[in-house]
This record gives sequence, C-alpha cells and structure tokens, in this order.
Amino acid sequence: MTAVQPAPDKGITTTNAGAPAGSDNNSLTQGPQGPILLHDHYLIEKLAQFNRERVPERVVHAKGSGAFGELEITEDISRYTKAKFLQKGKKTEMLARFSTVAGEQGSPDTWRDPRGFALKFYTEDGNYDLVGNNTPVFFIQDPIKFPDFIHSQKRLPASGLRDHHMQWDFWTLRPETAHQVTWLMGDRGIPKSFRHMDGFGSHTYLWVNEAGERFYVKYHFKTNQGIEFLTQAEADELAGSAPDHHRQDLFGAIEQGDFPSWSLEVQIMPYAEADSYRFNPFDLTKVWSQQDYPRIKVGTMTLNRNPENFFAQIEQSSFEPSNFVPGIETSPDKMLLGRIFSYADAHRYRIGTNYAELPVNRPKNQVNSYSKEGSMRHFYNSPDTAVYAPNSYGGPHADEEKHGNPAGWESTGNQVRSPYVKHAEDGDFVQPGTLYREVLDDAERERLAANIIGHASNGVHEPVLSRVFEYWTNVDADLGKKVEEGVRAKIAETAPAAGPSPVAPGSEAAKL
Repeated sequence: MTAVQPAPDKGITTTNAGAPAGSDNNSLTQGPQGPILLHDHYLIEKLAQFNRERVPERVVHAKGSGAFGELEITEDISRYTKAKFLQKGKKTEMLARFSTVAGEQGSPDTWRDPRGFALKFYTEDGNYDLVGNNTPVFFIQDPIKFPDFIHSQKRLPASGLRDHHMQWDFWTLRPETAHQVTWLMGDRGIPKSFRHMDGFGSHTYLWVNEAGERFYVKYHFKTNQGIEFLTQAEADELAGSAPDHHRQDLFGAIEQGDFPSWSLEVQIMPYAEADSYRFNPFDLTKVWSQQDYPRIKVGTMTLNRNPENFFAQIEQSSFEPSNFVPGIETSPDKMLLGRIFSYADAHRYRIGTNYAELPVNRPKNQVNSYSKEGSMRHFYNSPDTAVYAPNSYGGPHADEEKHGNPAGWESTGNQVRSPYVKHAEDGDFVQPGTLYREVLDDAERERLAANIIGHASNGVHEPVLSRVFEYWTNVDADLGKKVEEGVRAKIAETAPAAGPSPVAPGSEAAKL
C-alpha cells in the first residue's frame, strides 16, 4: 500500500473535496474592486491549509530577529488621520521583527530573498500591526496565489532541495512578478544588515481623520544608517562562515548602544483620486510615483532594547494586518484583505488559540473580551462576569455608534472572480522597466544583470529558460539581451565536453 497519489491528469483544478475550483488566479469579490467575500470557500481552504503546512516554525518568514523600541511622531498629520499614536509629540512602545521569507529556521541570513519588516505598536487603543517588507511591492496581486507562490520558492517534494527552475517557472508564468523580481535580483535582494535597509508597509491603507475624511496611504521607513548591500559573492561567503550574520549585527549594535533608527514617511493620496490614478493604487505589484505623491515626514522609529528571551519575545511574537486602531482601516488591496484572515489564523495554529495573551503580544491597554477557554488560557474574567453579550449585569458592550461602521470604500457589481481593474498606465512590465532605466545607475544595472545570469544559469532548463529571456526582454530589451547572452555563455562553460553519449544502465548497449 502506498500513500502516493497517481499524477493528476491535465483536467481542471478541484477543491480538496473534489469539486471544481472556480479560479486559480482570482478571489471572489463584490465587483472587480470590492471586498473579498468570506464564502469563497476555495480561497479560505487554500489559505487555511497553507497556514498549517509546517510545525512548529512559521510557514514563511521562519528565520528572523527582532528588538524593541519606540516610535516618536515629530510632525502634525492630524489632517489625515485621527489615530492617537500618530499625533505630534506621541511616543509609542513598539516591537520590530525582521526576517527572510523563504528560508527555514536554520537557513543563512544572507540568502537572496525579500526581508520581512513587521512592526507592532502598543498603542492606547490596542495593538496596531504593520506587516511589510524591505520592498514597496510584492510578487502577486491576489491572495489565492500566495500558497502557490511560496511552494515554488520552497523545496522540491522528492529531493527536499531548493530549485531555481521551479522558481523561474512560476515567475515567468505570472508576469505580475516582474517588478518584485527586479527588486529581488538587484542590490536590495541582499541587504548588508537589517539596519541598512528600508522598510515599507507595502500595502495601501485607508486613513480617516476626525471629520471623517478619507485618504489612502503608503508607509515608508527610511533607514538612517544608509542603504548598504552585500554582493552575491560576499553573501555566499557569509552564508558559510556566519549564517546568523544579520541577527548578530542587530543584537550587537543595540547591545553596544548603537541604536538603529528609521524615518517614518508616508505618501498620501486623496480618496477621490484613486479611481483615476494612472496606476491601480491597490495593486501590490505597483508603486505610487513619488512625483505624483511625494513622501511626507511623520516621525522616527528607534530600536533601543534587545529581547531578554529570544523564544518568548521574538519567536512567539505574532503580527497580523487585522490589528487596526481607530483612524486606520483597510483598502481594496486584495492581498491585504487576504492577509487579514490568514495571519491571525496562522497564529492560532502555530502558537495556540490564546496567542494574544502572551506578554509580547498582549496589548498595554485593558482587554474587555467575551472570548473564553481554549488551549493555554491563563487570563480570565471574574466568575460573576457574564460570558455573553448583551447581558443585564454591566458587562462590556460594543460602541456601535462610534465604531460600528468603518469609513470604508464604495463598491458595486456582481460577485465575480476578476483581476484588478486596469488603469491608464497599468502593465506588468511598465514599472520594472522604469525602475531599470530611470532609477538604477549603470553599476546597479550591471549587478542586476549579473545576479539574474548567475541565478538563471543554475539548473533552469527549457522551456522555462526561453521564457526567462522573454520575461527580461519585456522589462527592457537591452537587459533581456544581456541576460540571454550571459546565461547561454555560462551554460556553455559548464556543459560537459563532447564525447560518447553516456550509456543508460540496463540498456541493450550496456549488456555488450
């Protein structure tokens, strides 16, 4: 008896129950730009099962480091948001966790990979979590693709080895990845340290002021240590000689009193301009031009305290985009909407039902909740407190008048599985082309090409290889030509010398 299933035929995708899947690419939304619907069972099934694939480390962002600090607001941005912790003069205790995305717990810090940039602010209105990366964009546009994307970046099921061919197969079949892959293969793909990289909220969020006016916002955390990177050769050497290089650097700098800091800046888009902006402002594979929406200084984030116990305070820390405070809400960003479910669900599985009670995750303000019981429950109400709402005994109740309805956004249309509505200049290769030609300098362009060549010439074969060349030609014709010439030259260098063809064991020729 074997547990291995026969290879699937080339029919349609099904749910785990065998029913036909509605789409592999688009979640069910209320209109093309509306909210994702909870009854999209296939989306929930994919995300919920994906969250339970590994025990006990995080499925993604498993290898990480962190420290405590504070956010100080130095500018008046009250015209944009009523969030109390973002008002001028406020100082808020916070926790930061930096990580690689695809590597496991014991993987080297210096693999080429995006870096997670997760922040927890312990505000007077509860915890606010901002979960981003050291890049302003991401690989995909819809959360239904997230498990597939991560599978392609992990390990082959038979050998347990990472595989460049598998990575490029996914990337080239999903051209929306081009912007993030351009970032990844450039200098920012291997920062010198966590201190020497920027951080981004990446998603689009909605800010609401006291008057109820709405603004879309993107967060930028600009490192005050300066952007520095490792070359591929330096990173490869450190992977063998100092695999915890980034963890050691962060801990050591803070221990010595060299506290790293970042300037918090935001881009603000008036609510009414979103529909007509030249790029879809909610597409996580796109950025907003800083010429259109310049960065505005908000304050400074400083890390000044190392954890006392790595496991209790960093490994058991949980960050979830669903942790909002009044004045900050979600937007039509589909990846953000999917993560709002996925992250909290992952924590319930990985840490436990009552993960929010752990000291590192527990908010500083009073918690009034009717949640009860479950594994590892250690905070509870007095026995004379009702366990339900509404009740006749003075128990807490929701303030529906003040907090019942979010400011939100308008949406109409039938329930559809649809990609984002295209705006005037939307295109998968537009912004990566601009990044290559107009943002990178000559030296950065040369390193980008060299990094792509080195990666794509390591185990990638046809038909994927031809798609790799087309992919980069679509980003920029000159870059595509360099990549193709470089990869073909490298493959030719490593090809075995011409000679008799190897004889397959068991063949007729082998018997002679």
